[in-house]
Amino acid sequence: MKTRLIIAAALAAASSLAASAALPKVIAHRGYWDTEGSAQNSVRALVKADSVGCYASEFDVWMTADGVIVVNHDADINGVHIESSPAKKVLAQKLANGENVPTLESYLAQAAKQPSRIVLELKTHDSRKHERKAVKDIVKMVKKYGLEDKTDYITFSKYGFQDLIKYTPKGTAVYYLTGDYIPWQIKEMGGAGIDYSLKVMKKHPEWIKMTHDLGMEVNVWTVNDPADMQWCIDNGVDYITTNAPEQLQQLLKNQPAK
Repeated sequence: MKTRLIIAAALAAASSLAASAALPKVIAHRGYWDTEGSAQNSVRALVKADSVGCYASEFDVWMTADGVIVVNHDADINGVHIESSPAKKVLAQKLANGENVPTLESYLAQAAKQPSRIVLELKTHDSRKHERKAVKDIVKMVKKYGLEDKTDYITFSKYGFQDLIKYTPKGTAVYYLTGDYIPWQIKEMGGAGIDYSLKVMKKHPEWIKMTHDLGMEVNVWTVNDPADMQWCIDNGVDYITTNAPEQLQQLLKNQPAK
């Protein structure tokens, strides 16, 4: 019996070491947009990220004045303030590649056809009431397209973070982006881990081990320089969000065998 326990402990330790040595997964920031024919948060960027084998695509969502969820990073596009404008006006705006601003529905319809995951960022809305409605509608739409098991959520909004944890199915990964909380606080709040900027993580590299010891994961954003990518790899983060996914993938392929 004692021998079996020793063997089991050794196997568990080896498994733990293997997990910690695993290379980070690649998340395309606003999709893979820095490539021909693409644009930030376009449907094309979502397709392109999947086509080059990214683990996931990150994108940003807002709710229009009349309750339509759209995909865009900034609060305004071409001078149109999304949250206070009707969907018809917002959706008429063009992205850099000529696509119209996409609805979340069109984004999810495409995501449902792809094997890669999606990382949905809820933007901080002017109206707290509006933001909560956005959360509820987003969660319903993700369920409609059968993407509950393929969707992670991130936000800079403290209230949005709380609502996402409240309204998404139990076990859904929700991350808070500000870097204001140490890992155990995020765990107490119900988060899946820390999703902090490179600047924050370089200031607090000890948070990586702390997060892992708490059974949570670490993402770092937005990492575009090869030296910074290597820092993240060497420090054992779980995910790297980048505007240069193919460059990161190549760097990962070139890592020495452990």
